[in-house]
Amino acid sequence: MTSDVESTRQLERRLFEFYEKALVALTEAEIPFLVGGAYALAHYTGVVRHTKDLDLFVLPGDYEHVLRVLAEAGYHTEVTAPHWIAKAFYGEDFIDVIFSSGNGVAAVDEGWFAHAVEAKVLGRRVKVCPPEETIWSKAYVMERERYDGADIAHLLRACSEQMDWPRLLRRFGAHWRVLLSHLILFGFIYPDARRQVPHWVMQQLLAQLQGELGGLPPQERICQGTLLSRAQYLIDIENWGYEDGRLLPRGPLTPAETAHLTASVDRGK
Repeated sequence: MTSDVESTRQLERRLFEFYEKALVALTEAEIPFLVGGAYALAHYTGVVRHTKDLDLFVLPGDYEHVLRVLAEAGYHTEVTAPHWIAKAFYGEDFIDVIFSSGNGVAAVDEGWFAHAVEAKVLGRRVKVCPPEETIWSKAYVMERERYDGADIAHLLRACSEQMDWPRLLRRFGAHWRVLLSHLILFGFIYPDARRQVPHWVMQQLLAQLQGELGGLPPQERICQGTLLSRAQYLIDIENWGYEDGRLLPRGPLTPAETAHLTASVDRGK
């Protein structure tokens, strides 16, 4: 009979071989990719999470090529959501091929690659997602069942001194309130590390907040909570008459794309 320890080792070996083979195939195909998710977080913060997936970030124009290469390597592939994610499966294990974010805000572009960091993942030298873009993409994950705020706090704690703060501010743009909320929480979580966030960054964001408080609020009834959770603000747009903040031209998504996200919601939660 196979022991639990042996079963775990077999699982780990199978995952390692799956991921390694995929990385080799993409490297040989000369397709640019970045490793994100748990492996990038571990590289920057030392926080290790054992997950059954590997997050690969690619340019939107490359994901179909990535899927062809992985299919040729023997893996089942699917386009899970055409505006942001695809997958490659090996049994119950899978690789996420990510080229944007679920809300359509954090699309992968050349800037991700220009500022990527080299690291060793699964014994191979690869590029991992920059901390700035990692924070940007994670900042909007505020689902009932998943909240990435702790990841952001850990990234700020580990990387704030090397952070390209002007670029991070540009990434958030008009969504600066989302960044400010995480920076305020960071100071609450780590009181001794508050000064790791540059004073000028907090001053700039608080000045923007003060400017808004002195003006009139928008007349449109719009809910931008849908940019933070695909599920928890559906009542606002379905029952309370709010416009969906994800929709074009104000947001980045089409009605078909938001409908696809809504169809995946478990209404029982």
